[in-house]
Amino acid sequence: MEIQITSEQRQYLKGLAHNLKPVVMIGNNGLTDAVIREIAINLDAHELIKIRVLGDDRDLRNALISDICQQLGCAKVQHIGKLLVIYRPSTPSQITLPKPKKSKI
Repeated sequence: MEIQITSEQRQYLKGLAHNLKPVVMIGNNGLTDAVIREIAINLDAHELIKIRVLGDDRDLRNALISDICQQLGCAKVQHIGKLLVIYRPSTPSQITLPKPKKSKI
């Protein structure tokens, strides 16, 4: 189950992710069990990670980030080029997200 974040929270996480290096690489074998395990371990340790995807197929990268978020219960932060940025809070949380703003009605 993918978690939902607001656009303000997404912007905040993009800023935090800017200086991060990719910690997981998805190669020609795609999203194997070992890759999913590695992503889960890194999410537990860091909450916010970058993943590099080899290959030039943009549709495949979109499918991969959706699949990862569904399987691991994380939020898609950004997909830029061959880099995917995902976020999943851990307990205790290392990253404090901005509170959602109250909507004006």
